[in-house]
Amino acid sequence: MLDVRTAAGYAVFAVFALVVLAALGSWLVRTRRISPFGALGRGLRSATDWIIMPVERRLVRMGGNPVHAGGWLVVLAAVAGVIFLSILGWGLTTYGTLQGAVRGGPRVVLAVVIELAYNVLILALIVRVIGTWIGVFRYTWWMRPAYTLTDWVVEPLRRFVPPLGAMDVSPLVAWLVLWLLKKFLLMGLSL
Repeated sequence: MLDVRTAAGYAVFAVFALVVLAALGSWLVRTRRISPFGALGRGLRSATDWIIMPVERRLVRMGGNPVHAGGWLVVLAAVAGVIFLSILGWGLTTYGTLQGAVRGGPRVVLAVVIELAYNVLILALIVRVIGTWIGVFRYTWWMRPAYTLTDWVVEPLRRFVPPLGAMDVSPLVAWLVLWLLKKFLLMGLSL
């Protein structure tokens, strides 16, 4: 019997293979290697346009060449597949850890919850920092959770920690504060 990770890996690979085939078919028609007016070209266009056109529109708005939409779609599918499998693996590992912690008693459960909260906050700090590097606005739909989770620790530190030139080190100090808080709480549990 297949486990969940293996089945998800096969599903992601199948979706990726279909995206590669769609991108190849679209590229063959768009570069005129296959006539767009023949039966094969029309069939390929009707089979691939629904998945290629949203990427193409976005690419054209950003000033790119619409012929490259298939390549970008392949890259996006690969990145999305890796992210999906990583999150699934993390979720399954966390579920197994929580299941084992329940058998260990309330102190073990609390220690696992502290570790999980620390990991989520560190991930939110990383997303926040990378978002500022690439110039993503804090109120975009995918950055809002990172700021909501970390503002309580970063904003007070920003008042006391001076920036080093153009670099804001308050997220780094926030990471250190969170690490110390985690260690303090875990030491309190082991007493």
